Amino acid sequence: MAEDVPPTRIDAIDFLRGVAVLGILAINVTGFWGPSLATFSPAIPRPEPAAYGWFAFAFVVFEGKMRALFSMLFGASMVLFAQAAERKGLDPDVAQIRRLLWLALFGYLHFALLWWGDILFLYAMCGLIALLLRRLEPRQLVLIALPFYVLVHVIEALVALPGVLTEQAVLAGTAQQSDMAEHAAMMGRIAASVAKDVVILDAGFFEAIWQKLSKAPLQPLTTTLSTFTETVPLMLLGMAMVRGALFTAWPRRRMAALAVAGIVLGGLPTILAVQWLQGHGWPPQAMFLAIENGMAVPHLLMALGYAALLLLLFPAVRRWWLGKALAAAGRCAFTNYLGTTVLMTAIFSGWGLGLGPELSRGWLPAFVLLGWATMLAWPQWWLRRFGQGPLESLWRRLALPAG
Repeated sequence: MAEDVPPTRIDAIDFLRGVAVLGILAINVTGFWGPSLATFSPAIPRPEPAAYGWFAFAFVVFEGKMRALFSMLFGASMVLFAQAAERKGLDPDVAQIRRLLWLALFGYLHFALLWWGDILFLYAMCGLIALLLRRLEPRQLVLIALPFYVLVHVIEALVALPGVLTEQAVLAGTAQQSDMAEHAAMMGRIAASVAKDVVILDAGFFEAIWQKLSKAPLQPLTTTLSTFTETVPLMLLGMAMVRGALFTAWPRRRMAALAVAGIVLGGLPTILAVQWLQGHGWPPQAMFLAIENGMAVPHLLMALGYAALLLLLFPAVRRWWLGKALAAAGRCAFTNYLGTTVLMTAIFSGWGLGLGPELSRGWLPAFVLLGWATMLAWPQWWLRRFGQGPLESLWRRLALPAG
C-alpha cells in the first residue's frame, strides 16, 4: 500500500524546508512591521517591555537557526537539481547557473517592489560560489565549510567584543569622553536608519520603490558581501548532507545523538545570552554582535539538532495532516516565501492597510500565526492539481526549458 512506502530524501527535505520557511516568518515579521533594525532589538524603534518575552522566545527558538537550516536545504536542493538536469540530458552546471541567475532576478524584484529583507538575491550569488565546489566529496565539503564558518565568525565576534565592553562602560557612566561621543554617534546612526526606513514603510507603493532604488539600489549586493561568509559554508554543508545520506541512511541512534547534542549545546549559550541581554536592557552594540556573529556557532548547532530531530520525527508524522501540510508547504517554499511578503506588506505597509505604525510589537505573534495558517492551508490542494507550486513551476521551466 502507498502508506507503507518509506519516505524518500525529497519528502524529508520538503518537510524540513516547510518547518524552516514557517520559522523564518517568526523573525521576518518584525521587518515587515517596522524598521530593519527592529529585528535586532525589542528596544528599537522604541522599548516595548510587553513584547520582550516574544522577542526572547523568538531569539532562542528561531533567530539564526531557521536561516541556517534553510541555507543548508538550499545547498541540498542544488545537488538534487543537478541530478534532475542530468536525467534530462542537460549540463547540470549550465542549468544551475541559469537557475541561479533567474533567482537573482526574482530576488532583486522582491527587494525593489516589496521588501528590503530579500534573501533570494543573496542565495543566488552564494549559490554560484558554492557551485564551484559541487563535485567535492561530502567529507571535503564539511572540512572546508565548518572550519571556515567557525573561524570567520569567531574572529568577527572577537573584533566586535571591545565595542560591547566599551558600550557597557558608557552605559555605566565610567567611559572616556571619546567613547561616550562615539556611542552617541552610533545612537544617531540608529535613529537615522529608523527614520529612513519609516519613510519607506509609510510610503505608497511607487514611492517606496523610488525610495529604495534612488537611495540604496545596491542593497542586495551589499547584503551578499556582508553575509556570504555565513551562507556559502551552510550551502556546502547542505550539499554534504544530501550526498552523505543524512536524509535517508543515518542510523536513528546517531541521529538522536546529533539532535540532543545540537539542541543542548546550542541552546544553553543562547538562553544565557538572551538572559544577559535582557538583564542589561538590550544594549544595541551587544545586540548587533549577538545577531550577526556572536551566536553563529550556537545557531548552527541548534539548526543541525533541529534537522536531526525533524528527520527522526518525519516517518511518524508524515501521515498526519500537519506532517503532510508541512511537507507541502516546503515543496512550495518559494511561493510561500514571496507570498508571505505580499501578505505582510499588504497588512503593515503604507500602500496596504498601514497597520505597522498602529500596532505594537506585541501583536506580532498573532500575525506569525496568520502567516503559518496561510502557508499550510493552500499547498496540498494546489499540489494535487498542478504538481508544483506556481512560482516553483515557473522557475523550473526557466531553468530547464527543455523539460
